[in-house]
Amino acid sequence: WLVEWLENTNTTVPAVFCSSPGQFEGQRIRDLALGDFQCITTGKAPLSPVTRHPSPHSWVSRASLPPLPAPDFVMHQVLPFQAVSAEPFTYASDLYVALAQPSASSCSILKWDYVERKLRDFDRIPAHSAVHCKPIVAQDQLYVVVAQLFGGSYIYRWDTAVDKFIKIQDIDSQKIRKPNDIEAFQIEGDWYFVIADSSKAGSTSLYRLNQNGFYSHQALHAWHRDTDVEYVENDGKPRLIISSSSQAPVIYQWSRGQKQFVPQGEVGEMLDVQMVKHFKGKRDQFLCLSRYIGDSKVVRWEGQRFVEVQTLPSRGSMVMQPFAVGQRQYLALGSDFSFTHVYLWEEEKQKFAKFQELSVQAPRAFRAVPAADVQLLLAPSFKANTLVYRHVVVDLSL
Repeated sequence: WLVEWLENTNTTVPAVFCSSPGQFEGQRIRDLALGDFQCITTGKAPLSPVTRHPSPHSWVSRASLPPLPAPDFVMHQVLPFQAVSAEPFTYASDLYVALAQPSASSCSILKWDYVERKLRDFDRIPAHSAVHCKPIVAQDQLYVVVAQLFGGSYIYRWDTAVDKFIKIQDIDSQKIRKPNDIEAFQIEGDWYFVIADSSKAGSTSLYRLNQNGFYSHQALHAWHRDTDVEYVENDGKPRLIISSSSQAPVIYQWSRGQKQFVPQGEVGEMLDVQMVKHFKGKRDQFLCLSRYIGDSKVVRWEGQRFVEVQTLPSRGSMVMQPFAVGQRQYLALGSDFSFTHVYLWEEEKQKFAKFQELSVQAPRAFRAVPAADVQLLLAPSFKANTLVYRHVVVDLSL
């Protein structure tokens, strides 16, 4: 818009020169054709020229960009409810999302409408204080693990005969007193899920699926007020990383002989880690460690040691989620006190660069959802509507 405005305005404007890339350095913008610029919309109305604060994506020289245009996240759908977790899953060739809604006392299941290209209500599971609803599709069956702060936690199964969710078992309330996160995974063909427990008297616990349901397999981490658990496969070795309010994140590695997880070490000396997530670069594995008080960290995993590669300001952060869309690696860093910051990974620099701000109040999760030809980002909010963003590329130079 700035280039077009300069061509058409009657206002006297001092000469504006390009500083990069090299072939345009020192040239006046007025001397360049519109086709020399790659102009990307952010999904917002163009700023008035007198504002003098263009978006960081508004205009850059075409030669300074990678071969693919830079994308943006724009609002796609507003879900009129609060939520604290979002879990996309595919069942019977259809796409769904399970959301924990403690204020509505339910675990909501939404289904993707391929015609309207929106999420629609499908079913609800009663859950008076749900903090996480984890869908698991195993052996052609759909299970949903519903973790509640009060009243115990349960496992439901979708019954195709009556088209509804049926409660099939309780989860041991002596071990799981204050659940905080659930991860599900397969090891050597067997299905497991692990619940991080954040009470002083509970224990982060591992459960295994057999023919009749999920049963307690191993007590992992007792009395440490765990905040999050992440499953990672690195060099063919299954591992769990558990973050805690009382100590640095700990690593457990799967023992094939014992068929259990055994302690392997800690991740640095970082305390008060709210969430631990991982992503894989072209060459290395990385961990993202979010903190509510203090700076969050991105560290590179090098065998038995972790090398800090980046520090990100994150006061009030409860969620730091890496996610990929196509070949691009992003990081969403939420905050209870400010905007959500979306970062884009720069492989050569081994760092995240600021990309975009999203207005999400008190986010508790971010989930990328590939819905056919639409790439979505779900942002559940603890205090406001749950937001759905769409990953788009709009080239205004064409």
